[in-house]
Amino acid sequence: MILRSFRLLIISTLLLVSCTSYKQNIMFKYDGTTQLQQQAAQVERNYVIQPNDLLKLRVYTNKGELIIDPNYNLLREIPTQSSQLRPDPTYLVDINGVVKFPMVGEVRMAGLTLRQAEELLEKVYAEFYTKPFVNLTFTNKRVVVLGLQVSKVIPLENENTTLVEAIGLAGGLDRDSKAQNIRVLRGTELYIADLSTLEGYTRSNMILYPGDIIYIEPIRRPVSEALRDYVSLISIIASLTTLAIVISTL
Repeated sequence: MILRSFRLLIISTLLLVSCTSYKQNIMFKYDGTTQLQQQAAQVERNYVIQPNDLLKLRVYTNKGELIIDPNYNLLREIPTQSSQLRPDPTYLVDINGVVKFPMVGEVRMAGLTLRQAEELLEKVYAEFYTKPFVNLTFTNKRVVVLGLQVSKVIPLENENTTLVEAIGLAGGLDRDSKAQNIRVLRGTELYIADLSTLEGYTRSNMILYPGDIIYIEPIRRPVSEALRDYVSLISIIASLTTLAIVISTL
């Protein structure tokens, strides 16, 4: 009787954790986009600067005081005409991973995240400004691919990059990817692409726009995901089962 109860406990637990594990892996559902956008933003933050990236640089003094000027006192002191005429250039990361910035000259940027690059430039510009605050952003046309083993930011090197090309550049679909359920989020619009058949490929291989987010849903493997995510729990249950067997034989 005790052994039977433990067996039922194991089966129930596996079913429960299987469903839970699967739902955790489904990042994006049809009724919302917030989680997917957050995931894309995280990937962008982790993206490292590479040759041919375009960067926009803004440098502020006094730890960025002008940015959060609550009463606009500092803005009143700046002539409107001069602020409108201020250039807003972009800077190319050359083939060697180096960028030539105003005043400080060449600085190696390749291999750094935006945050790391900002910290480096703050130290460099400290020679010229008091407590500099640096804001660095990408201006490249790019898309984000989520759902694969490694999520990636894919620069759009030409105007007609397709969905299949972007997935290929991200590493392609693996054995755990649903080719028939690929979702493209463009602003507030959602597109569902089916690349599992020739007909679906012909209909779904759309031209991508800058800022598109591609999510590839993983194939449901409840048992393997449960075993992976709940190894410690299963270990405890196995120990209890062994104990139950020992007790039942006494």
